[in-house]
Amino acid sequence: MMQSQEALAHAARLLEQAELELTNLPLMERLDELAASWLTLAHLLMERERA
Repeated sequence: MMQSQEALAHAARLLEQAELELTNLPLMERLDELAASWLTLAHLLMERERA
């Protein structure tokens, strides 16, 4: 089962990739959106872990 730390790690990796895509704005934006999805999942997992 995935834990919040894993989701945060995925988000961080995607944001690092987005920073490298300075010449490809559509890809940079998509990576940012995917990272935001992982951050949302991390938040939900953190809430579940607290319960």
